[in-house]
Amino acid sequence: MSSIFSKIISGEIPSYKIAENDQFYAFLDVFPLVPGHTLVVPKKETDYIFDLSENELNQILSFSKPIAKAIEKAFPCKRCGIAVIGLEVPHAHVHLVPIQTADDLNFTREKLKPTQEALHQAQVAILAHLS
Repeated sequence: MSSIFSKIISGEIPSYKIAENDQFYAFLDVFPLVPGHTLVVPKKETDYIFDLSENELNQILSFSKPIAKAIEKAFPCKRCGIAVIGLEVPHAHVHLVPIQTADDLNFTREKLKPTQEALHQAQVAILAHLS
């Protein structure tokens, strides 16, 4: 059975795409911790991030780096935090989150419910800094 992320990658479920290549897909989290919260997922459906090969683990970080730098420019923050929780969706993924403090990566906090316009504005802001 396909995960929700596989359905997003295939276009069955719409997303606010940030970047894509043949192996990975990055898109805004529609229930973010803070504006700009982005998910990076491998296109290959793999449940646990450490089931990815060494090469795939290296490549997901390399793919994420320019996105993280664009997030830092698009949203006032001390840095772009990275988290791998792996409990929410059975598909490996990395969270890229603009943070001021470590508490901004507290996944037990209530998530935001941004409008489609706010998500679109976040997408445009990140894309403007992504080269």
